[in-house]
Amino acid sequence: MIIKQVEIFAIHLPLIDPFIISYATYDTMPSIILKVTTDTGVVGYGEAVPDEHVTGESWESTYAVLKHQLVPAIIGESPMAFEKLHDKMNKVVKDVPAAKAAIDIACFDIAGKALGVPVYQLLGGRYHEKFPITHVLSIGTPEAMAEEAANRVEMGYRSFKMKVGTEVLRDVARIKAVRERVGEDIAIRVDVNQGWGNAAITLQGLRAMKDLNIDWLEQPVDSEDIDGMVEIKSKSDVTLMIDEGLRGVREMREIIAKRAADKVNIKLMKCGGIYPAMKLAVMAEMAGIECQVGSMVESSVGSAAGFHVAFSKKIMTSVELTGPLKFSKDVGNLHYDVPFICLNEKPGLGVDVDEAVIQELCKFSTVVTA
Repeated sequence: MIIKQVEIFAIHLPLIDPFIISYATYDTMPSIILKVTTDTGVVGYGEAVPDEHVTGESWESTYAVLKHQLVPAIIGESPMAFEKLHDKMNKVVKDVPAAKAAIDIACFDIAGKALGVPVYQLLGGRYHEKFPITHVLSIGTPEAMAEEAANRVEMGYRSFKMKVGTEVLRDVARIKAVRERVGEDIAIRVDVNQGWGNAAITLQGLRAMKDLNIDWLEQPVDSEDIDGMVEIKSKSDVTLMIDEGLRGVREMREIIAKRAADKVNIKLMKCGGIYPAMKLAVMAEMAGIECQVGSMVESSVGSAAGFHVAFSKKIMTSVELTGPLKFSKDVGNLHYDVPFICLNEKPGLGVDVDEAVIQELCKFSTVVTA
């Protein structure tokens, strides 16, 4: 079985509400969907959701590098030779992890379908039966964020990821408003998305919210400032998670060596797909660092891929793949039993893709053949 044809679709996924974080506001989510067909007729789907601020890729550049470099390099290769595929892609072009993730995910989808098993069976089997879903609160006024949180508690949610990263004391006011509204039994995780800049400001913020009982603080400083994470961790008893500061093996080695975080947020778009994500999870597990599979607000395709990684590893203690819940229209049918996610037993990613929706949302596309 070899890869015979790849169709590349550049789409915009429509969001129900704008997604607002420290460095950007999204009204729609740009995504690249791949449809990979083998010579035996097995079809797999993959997805790339790049981010200029995180992966160093744009929507347009990802489409171009897939069309001109990566897809031509893997045409004719076995979709089940994951190590070889990544080696070949890495020799063609450095970095571009979201673009490589699209190919990686599609190949895992094909492998699972060809063997008649869910992707998590290819990763060591299923460990977790279900995960609670965390609702993400975009940056807003304290009152608006508290109101949204209260409404979600009524729907059954028991945890929130609060997006902050503006002026630190204003962010503390947002966190305080949500805590006062939802009570002490609801988990609050605070994601700064690098917005507080440095360790000194972060420590000021932590002192101001010391009585707010947050679960963990995520990426308060610049992604390159591993030493800043070390300083914060040494001076605070709040659990510290690294996100944008972890992309691949090099950063994971430094995080482990310096004990720079209590938790790591592994994202398929940052590291290059399912296969590299599993390598990072094993490294973290050996070092005793808990893992989360995080979201770049992918569709059902990319989100399902992340869930298969999360469900297969004991060291995965949380997931935040809620992209499909934020879209008014999605290309697939990943099912949530809010506030939980329970994967099905279907082969591959377990997601049915609606090609009519892909065509509807598509801005431009191309086909690459052998």
